[in-house]
Amino acid sequence: INAEYMGGVPERVFPCKTPAELRALLPSTDVVAFQCRNPIHKAHFELFIRALDAPNVAADGVVLVHPTCGPTQEDDIPGTIRFRTYEVLKEEVANPRVHWAYLPYSMHMAGPREAIQHMILRKNYGCTHFIIGRDMAGSKSSIDGEDYYGPYDAQEFAQSHAAELGMQTVPSLNLVYTKEEGYITAEHAKEAGLHPLKLSGTEFRKRLRGGEDIPEWFAFKSVVAALREGERDS
Repeated sequence: INAEYMGGVPERVFPCKTPAELRALLPSTDVVAFQCRNPIHKAHFELFIRALDAPNVAADGVVLVHPTCGPTQEDDIPGTIRFRTYEVLKEEVANPRVHWAYLPYSMHMAGPREAIQHMILRKNYGCTHFIIGRDMAGSKSSIDGEDYYGPYDAQEFAQSHAAELGMQTVPSLNLVYTKEEGYITAEHAKEAGLHPLKLSGTEFRKRLRGGEDIPEWFAFKSVVAALREGERDS
């Protein structure tokens, strides 16, 4: 990351440390990278916290929440607003095992190959493990509008190259929320006959913009407040 470019000095509302700067701040233990491009809600939080319990992660391991804050898809929330949601959540969580940093990168939605690129990037920043989400960086077919890649293509591709890259993968759990047991895996919910609650992205955005109630099992109040403040200011 250079100080100046042909267009001048880059201006960002979110601070971006260089790989060397971030490596110097991270502890000498397993560092599990969590990549995201959207605000973090309760399911995301549960996912990366539980990654610390993965069998291939050290008992004193930490998570690095490392969102991409560059431009994304047209209907995504602007980076300036996303940055604010991460900052308020960082203050609310205040967990010494959760570290936060920001990546000046724009998602390309290039599927499994982009998952590999993210692993390489996070290794440069000092991470040892990387959480691979379901259909990570996936895109839609321009022919039929369906998912272009399979739901586990990125996970399988990353796992097959992990040793070569000197990284380990942590598959993302398929979590759902139930009234009976809170956040659990979808597999456990099905086996136990429990009833997952659902709130679609479309319904969430409708409630957000309409000032309607958003259940706390779905989103952090601090994140919702930051999103609504961002909507008013934009």
